[in-house]
Parts: sequence; C-alpha cells; structure tokens
Amino acid sequence: MTISQPTTTERSGRQAAARRELVLRAAVHRRLVDPEDALLAAFVDLDGMAASVAALHRAFPDSVDVLHTFAAKANCLIPVLERLRGLGMGCEVASPGEFAQALAAGFDAARIVLDSPAKTRRELVQALDLGVAVNIDNWQELERIDEILRTRETRETRETRATRSRLGIRVNPQVGGGTIGAMSTATATSKFGITLADEGSAEQLLAAFRERPWLTWIHAHVGSQGCPLDLMGEGVAAAVAFAEKVNSELGRRQVVGIDIGGGLPVNFAGDDTDPTFETYVDRLRAHAPALFSGDFQVVTEFGRSLLAKNGFTAAYVEYTKTSGGRHIAVTHAGAQVATRTVFMPDAWPIRITAHHPSGAAKDGDLVPQDVAGPCCFAGDLVAKARPLPLLAPGDLVALLDTGAYYATNHFQYNSLPEPAVHGYTVDADGGVHFELLRRAQTIAELVSAGR
Repeated sequence: MTISQPTTTERSGRQAAARRELVLRAAVHRRLVDPEDALLAAFVDLDGMAASVAALHRAFPDSVDVLHTFAAKANCLIPVLERLRGLGMGCEVASPGEFAQALAAGFDAARIVLDSPAKTRRELVQALDLGVAVNIDNWQELERIDEILRTRETRETRETRATRSRLGIRVNPQVGGGTIGAMSTATATSKFGITLADEGSAEQLLAAFRERPWLTWIHAHVGSQGCPLDLMGEGVAAAVAFAEKVNSELGRRQVVGIDIGGGLPVNFAGDDTDPTFETYVDRLRAHAPALFSGDFQVVTEFGRSLLAKNGFTAAYVEYTKTSGGRHIAVTHAGAQVATRTVFMPDAWPIRITAHHPSGAAKDGDLVPQDVAGPCCFAGDLVAKARPLPLLAPGDLVALLDTGAYYATNHFQYNSLPEPAVHGYTVDADGGVHFELLRRAQTIAELVSAGR
C-alpha cells in the first residue's frame, strides 16, 4: 500500500493552524479573550508582518531606487505603523486622519505619500510645508497646487524652491477592471486620476508637464483584490510609457519617478501567500521593463498583501439554534469587524475555524452552519452554510486573514464598541508574547463620545 506524503502546501497549512491555535490558547489563558470581559478581540502576527515586509524588499532588485510605503488604510493603528517604520517602510495616506497617524508614528515627511481624490486646501498646504509627496488626482487639484505655489513664490526668493515635496499626477490608464468592481480603479469611468485614453487627455497632460517643471512623478494604481496581475502590469506599463513620452517630447529628464501603487491580491482560500511579490515583479518586468532600467525611482503602496494573512479575529459563540433545519451560531463577530465580508460575501469570503473554550481546535463531523454576528439585521453573517464542527455556546470562532481592513476598520453599527487589537510574537521555545496595539473601547467611552 502506498502512503501519500503531505504536500508542502498541506504542511504549511498545518503549521499555520498550529501556530494560531497556540496563540489562541495563550490568549484565553491570559484572558485577552474572555466570555465575560473580552468577547471579541483581534490579533496581528508581528513576526509574520516582518517576514512579509522582508519578502517585499527582496522582490525588487537592488538596482532600482525604490521606496516601499504601507497603505495606512489597511491597518491605521499607530503601533502597527511604528513597527512598519522600523522595518524600513514609508507610509501612504489618503485622509487627514491617516496623515496625522503617519506623523504620530514618526515617519519622516519625505517617506510619506499623500493620495486621496478629495484633498482639502489645508491638507495640501500642510503636505507642501512638510515636504510630503503629493499625487495630484484631477485638474482642479492641479489648479489649487498652482495657486498655493504662486503664493509661496511671492514670499520666497526666486532661488528658493516653493516646496520640497515630490509632486506628480495620478493617471488613470483605463486598462479595465477585475472581478470586484469596487476594487477596480483603472476602468474607463473610474473616479480616480486623470485619464490617459480619453480623447485629447494625454496631450493636455503633456502640456501640463511642459508648463510645470516641478511635476516630476507619475502615479498609477489599477486596483487590488480581484485584479489579475497582468492587468496591473498593463496599467503600470501605460504609466511608464507616458513618463517616457513626457521626457522625450520635452527633451529633458523631467519625470524621474513612477509610483506604481499597491493592490497585490490576497489568497483568502488557504494559508499560502499567492501570488507573491516575486511573482508580481516578474509580471512587471514582462509588461514594463523600463521600470527596472534605473531611469526611474519607484514607489509602492502595498497594504492588504502585507498584513491580511498576518492576523485573525477571535469571538465567542453566545447562542446556537436551528431554523428551517439550518444550524446557526450567533457570535460576537459580525459586520462591525467584517464589514466587507458581510455585505459582499461572494467577493470577500473568509475562512473560519472552530475552537473549544480553551482555544483548542474542535474536531468531529463537519456540519453546515451559518456563523452570525451580533448586529441587528438578518444579513449579518460572516459565513453561510459553512461546514464546521458543530459549535456550542461558549466555543470560540476564529476569522482568518483579517490583519488588514477588518477590526481596525470598525463599523459602528448598533453602537458596538471597538475590540482590542493585540500584536503577538512566538519565540523559538513556543512562548507567545503579546503587545497591546489598541485597547478595547468601553461602553462609557462610547457614550461620552456621543455627547
């Protein structure tokens, strides 16, 4: 009889599951999750985060001058941002709040990139004062920058630059969308950027660069989850081609950098990291070889792909019931921490594991069950008819791959308070070490915030 050996993927999955179980057991033991006082908590794997950042840095050749920035929207907790800064990352921000969080986390202004299609004049002035890079989204914003710089030039000598900021234009290469429309930002009618393919638009952009020698960067971001790598490569290639056209037509090396955005999709079906940063760089080489020629500086803005798989959310089962023959487990994790999964379950399915109150993994026959949240609407389900060992009150469920865009992007439905977020590391002897990244919001704090 031939006994099949486990594949590398299977071994990797078992190791990841064992590590999560080890962490969840330790969290229960230390009452970071507790059936009375901590019904819901999120966890970020700080070791895994460091490994993901290292993989990103390895993927790009040393011959390219690249600044990797972290998209703060993916996990805006200041302790997380501080850790990322320590790992050599810059920070991409897209709101006044994220801008303030990046500064509070200690990022140098020169390593912050300000995006957003709705930047206020105040934000722009602050960015130009500090020397933060700005990706200009539209013609009206460009006019606003013109006005701010003109005002500064009247106060400064002609020999003094009006700002130290790297200024560029976000272009929409209009290469199409992926399988999730809401995550596709390079469609024909996207709200982001200035179009390249619309009639006369490229010529108008070329004139804008000719008239403004301080415009020295091009930014393009095709999308994220659901976007094929080749589509993303085509968008970057269009941005690089336009940069080369600007430099050729103007007869000078004006565009010196390309911001390629982020958006690497994440595998939510298993523990493997697929695609990898190395795979993406290979596709970029195929579509936009000039990006690696050394002629351009490069900025990246990855977020979800760095943190999603380095986190999970744990919640207690409060009640179980059957309805129409369907088993239902009512838990404390729902739309408030898994908003996209609840409202777009087909686009954002997540894995769920079942655990005893001790944190140990449950086994036994798999029974289709709805895993429901606490929110007061019928659709608050993080999984529907999901085969799991039969859950009981007091059990725990773990929502996997939630290190980005889940508990840290809290949805305040039913005035449910924000859960605690804990970082963790595991030493060589299997010891689990926790670090509080965000304490749980109390009901008293929630009430006082509404006064």
